[in-house]
Formats: sequence, structure tokens, C-alpha cells
Amino acid sequence: MQAYRKVEISVGLFVFLGLLSIGWLALKIGQVGGLGESGYTLTADFDDVGGVRKGSDIMMAGVIIGRVDSVALANNDHATMVLRIHDGVKIAEDSFASVRTKGIIGDRYIRITQGSEDTFLEPGNEIEETESAINIEDLISKYIFSGKE
Repeated sequence: MQAYRKVEISVGLFVFLGLLSIGWLALKIGQVGGLGESGYTLTADFDDVGGVRKGSDIMMAGVIIGRVDSVALANNDHATMVLRIHDGVKIAEDSFASVRTKGIIGDRYIRITQGSEDTFLEPGNEIEETESAINIEDLISKYIFSGKE
């Protein structure tokens, strides 16, 4: 009876540790709930973010360097984003942030084009040069209503 009890305790402990490990990995990889977040933040203002949401990728040279922390409407005329950049990635002061699409109808992400200055943005600074999302519907309607066919 006592050996049976030791097996039950061992199996229970093993299952508990496995579930705990899976939960930790989910939080760390998914960066959920603030536990998996590291790095520093920058802000950027856009006229139109075109569907970029919290958690969207931030890429530089095709490599993911961070995620969007938040997107909010500011002054009822533009959107302000908080960008969380991985530690060790330096963004030059004259860098450029733009809203891009993965593929033809893919997810939106922020692409940062590195500037040429030797001075870098500090945590909490703003990326001043931005380019908003290209809205395909607006382009099509302009083309149709301009009389070109």
C-alpha cells in the first residue's frame, strides 16, 4: 500500500511540474500578462495604422526585433503606438518606422529602417519619422473614380 502511495505522489508531482513548465513557456513565448516582456519602449505617431494591433511584430532587415505594446487614438486624429524593442537592439535617432503587410493580404507589422546617425534613441523616446499604412481600398476607389479604366 505504501509503495502504491509513493507512485501516486511521484506521478502527481511529475504532472504538476510538467503543467507548470508548459504554463511558463506559454507566457514566455506568447509574452502574455507582462511576464514575458523585456526590452525597452519607444513611441511612434501614425496618421493611419491600418490594423496594426497590440502584439504585432516589429521588424528590421526582415528580423523580428520586438512587438507592439499598445495602440491608442490620440487627439482624435492620429494613432500613437508604444513599441517594445528587444534589449541589445539599438535604433538610430534618424530611423524611420512604417506600417507594412506580410504578403498580399497578410498581417500588418511595423518595419523600422535604420538611420545613419551614430546617436541612438533612449528608452521612452519617439521615432519621429513614420509612414502610415497604404489603404488598398482607397487606392482602388481613387483609380475607379478618376475615370481611368
